[in-house]
Amino acid sequence: MTTLLAVVLASPWVVVPVATLLRARHSRSLDDESAVSTVDAPTVSVVIPARNEAHNIERCVRSALAADYPRLEVVAVDDHSTDGTGAILSRLALEDPRLRVLTPAPLPPDWFGKQWACTAGANASSGDVIAFFDADTVQTPDLIPRAVNAMRSRDADFLTVAGTQELGTFWERVIQPQVFSVMLMRYGGTETVNDSRHASNKIANGQCIFVRRSAYVETGGHAAVRGKVAEDLAMAQHYFRLGRRAYVVLGLNQLSTRMYTSLRELIGGWGKNLYAGGRDSVPFGAVGRALTPFLLCSPWLSTLLPPLILMLAAFGLVGHDALVWAAIATAANLIWWLGAYAWLRLSPIYALFHPLGAAMMLYVSLGAIARGGNVRWKDREYVSA
Repeated sequence: MTTLLAVVLASPWVVVPVATLLRARHSRSLDDESAVSTVDAPTVSVVIPARNEAHNIERCVRSALAADYPRLEVVAVDDHSTDGTGAILSRLALEDPRLRVLTPAPLPPDWFGKQWACTAGANASSGDVIAFFDADTVQTPDLIPRAVNAMRSRDADFLTVAGTQELGTFWERVIQPQVFSVMLMRYGGTETVNDSRHASNKIANGQCIFVRRSAYVETGGHAAVRGKVAEDLAMAQHYFRLGRRAYVVLGLNQLSTRMYTSLRELIGGWGKNLYAGGRDSVPFGAVGRALTPFLLCSPWLSTLLPPLILMLAAFGLVGHDALVWAAIATAANLIWWLGAYAWLRLSPIYALFHPLGAAMMLYVSLGAIARGGNVRWKDREYVSA
């Protein structure tokens, strides 16, 4: 390997981050929408599915009820929780008549729990627009009016909001940015997703989805994706294939989520989604699906390989040209992560741990590949379609 070739081979580590920023630069935000509801604003039904969410549910429900929106109902679905979620919801329902609490029928064998709970909540609601919020989210009062105005300005059937991720512990700060960085590189910004003409390029954030009731009923609701572990991605692709108008928009100032709070939750949570759900996001049909294991591992390997070569070079085990390649690639990765953590308003020290985050995600990915479509979540076993 010549030095020039080493520089050329390192170019993807420089080009990909630059291309990612260019693809994301025109993303649209709810900040661009009015926070004022019109006199003919549709009724919005917020549906919050919850299973064993005692540590999250109160702040989620209270934030939904605090929406600055005139026509609102909230339906919380206690999916047979065993941790006190139901008791908390019952107490909150006594405080505000806009909150209804229900427990769905026992879970059928071919359904995922979230889809079943969402279906029960949607069937019990009455709004012209249904908003599905995960129990680990917090919404600002202007989220709903801005989202409704965004739907109306786009004549959207389906609108999903990508919010801010709360990162509390060391492992959250090391692992979560890895996942969302790769997703940004894969999908680009909101308009890259919205303008794509391929279903495999469509994605949604299941933490916050708004749908027109008429479209929800006509497309089969959550029943259409009842066997999918990544029901949000499947819904976005389903709407697109049916010719419905589906959009993603940023809501970094309106929505925040703390998905996982420990290393165990991070491994379990991403382990259930990465392979079983990621198969539906791969282009090129059957060929792409066959390559999913390689594609799933390649981002983490591309992060780990350069510093590994640098370590070998320190012991004189690789040549000068390999050292040049590794130095360029590692520097490009480090610059990317320094920028990412600056944007996240976290200490730049975390950028030094990016190989550790990649190593953990490689471990999670290999475990997910080994399990295939078999998924365990919230004490239930599933097989994802």
